[in-house]
Amino acid sequence: MRLLVALVVALVIVAPAAASERHPTLAELEDQVMCPVCAGETLAQSDSPAADQVRRVIRARIAAGDTRSEIKRRLVAEYGPQILAAPPKEGFDLLAWLLPIGGVLAGAAILGLLAWRWSRVREPAPRAARLDPALERRVDEELARFDEG
Repeated sequence: MRLLVALVVALVIVAPAAASERHPTLAELEDQVMCPVCAGETLAQSDSPAADQVRRVIRARIAAGDTRSEIKRRLVAEYGPQILAAPPKEGFDLLAWLLPIGGVLAGAAILGLLAWRWSRVREPAPRAARLDPALERRVDEELARFDEG
């Protein structure tokens, strides 16, 4: 049942992503492409002439029927990989995606281990005090007499 639910959720998520790949919009790409002259601003945040030029290129490529990936490849070829807001998921740039995930997983593992160890640490149970053998014999006799009575 869980597998079926996961499959349905995956299909619901993948369908819009595939449509977005084939028919990108300027607004979508503005958040994924950086301004070539502004420090750390996406096209959506920038109103510079250089950003306007990139928007014109994107509009022309959308009108020509290019996919999102084709438009991004063209922009990278023209402006370099720094034009993309997110690093590519290949080669050395893959580390930018994997290191944060690895850090979160390592932190979760450490927290889990610490929580497990904390839950296992207990104060030792106090040892039962041993009675003097004579006193123990007397208690046994009293209990036996109590049971008889």
